[in-house]
Amino acid sequence: MNKNREELLKKEPKELMFKLCIPAIIGMLVIGLYSFMDGVFAGQLIGKNAMGAVGVAYPITLINNSVATLIGIGSSSILSRAIGKNDKKTIDKIMGNLLALVLIFSIIIMTIGIIFTKELLFLTGAKGEILDLGVRYLRIIFIGSIFVNFAQSANMVMRGEGLMKEAMLFMGIGAVLNIVLDPILIIVFGEYAIEGAAVATVISQVIQAIIIMYHFIKKSKNIRFHEIKVERSLLPQIFSVGISAMMMQFMTIIQQTLLYRMATKYGGSNQLILMGAALRIQAFSFIPLWGMSQGLQPVVGTNYGANLFSRVRKSTNIFIIASIILACIFWIPIELFPKKVLGLFITDTVIVSEGINNFRIMYSIFPVLAVWIMTITFFQSIGNGKNAGIMVLLRQIILFVPSILILPSILGIDAVWFVTPLIDGIVFLISLYLIFKEYKNINDVKNLKINP
Repeated sequence: MNKNREELLKKEPKELMFKLCIPAIIGMLVIGLYSFMDGVFAGQLIGKNAMGAVGVAYPITLINNSVATLIGIGSSSILSRAIGKNDKKTIDKIMGNLLALVLIFSIIIMTIGIIFTKELLFLTGAKGEILDLGVRYLRIIFIGSIFVNFAQSANMVMRGEGLMKEAMLFMGIGAVLNIVLDPILIIVFGEYAIEGAAVATVISQVIQAIIIMYHFIKKSKNIRFHEIKVERSLLPQIFSVGISAMMMQFMTIIQQTLLYRMATKYGGSNQLILMGAALRIQAFSFIPLWGMSQGLQPVVGTNYGANLFSRVRKSTNIFIIASIILACIFWIPIELFPKKVLGLFITDTVIVSEGINNFRIMYSIFPVLAVWIMTITFFQSIGNGKNAGIMVLLRQIILFVPSILILPSILGIDAVWFVTPLIDGIVFLISLYLIFKEYKNINDVKNLKINP
């Protein structure tokens, strides 16, 4: 703990960025491989409708992700600030509270998800074979709710402590296992191939959760289970910070559901299949930015807790610039070779050709999302859940929902694809305004402490 704390408070931000972000990015990419590879294997080994089914099921699976993120980000934010303050009493409460919350939320989600699978998929506009396959796939995925929620939220706590390599390793084991099991079980299950893909994912999540549990019970020296119970003193902080992270996941469900519905309404099943592929590609390329933000969180949180405000500002700026560069690494090849990228999911060349231009448009200003996610992480790390929540709501609900409902009714299917970059451009400008305003507030606090 002391070694990690000293590094977070004293090491050069650039060095910290490489040390924390490389394993965090690899770890998050590995997490993203779960659903990404399900889509690839379903499309290549079963067929386009199976890929469509996995695609429309994906936003529903984010219900679990949103709960894991609420608990994990909220807990890791408290942890990193507690490390900065050397608050051992708070640190000792983190894991027992986390497990209690995971059990409560996961049982509720699993029960509702299994019972109302078909109704949830109806919301995406799925129908026919795609709907039937989606129901069969998603019911099994919901069985793994407790395991995936614990694994992901506990992994976020590890990152909040600065243990990026360990977090990457544990998530990597699960993802590699999923990639190995996916094609095997798809083939073995035969006519129930879509169930095979889901079972592969759940088995991987169970093993991953067991490994992470073992770490906190036997291996971790600083953060361990003490008493498994809901700590009411931690809940206000967890929910105030974690709710914005949860909203990002939960609002994605609404956002993607509307995109699927509008794609189906104005373009038919081919556009739904294309949208499924496009959203999976965008979600996967967004994951490295999420990994970068996981590296930023302990740096900002620990230094903010220690009142080192100039390091908070400097570190945030460095991470923002690096994240834009990282986004371009994914953005450029996709803009140059959209046909090949879409072809990973869709074997029908006619459908691929139909979607190339709109896919490029949808992805056109992807790098500005780097600023958006870093701004949200910055506010979460300093405990400002309000501004983090505003940024999420603006992009995924307040600006998006009226735009996606109104513009396609005027301009047709093309509008379904260009709404996303339009909103991202507006939110980028608002992100810049809010973060520079907060920098000024931090400077005012610093000056007040120097000159009381």
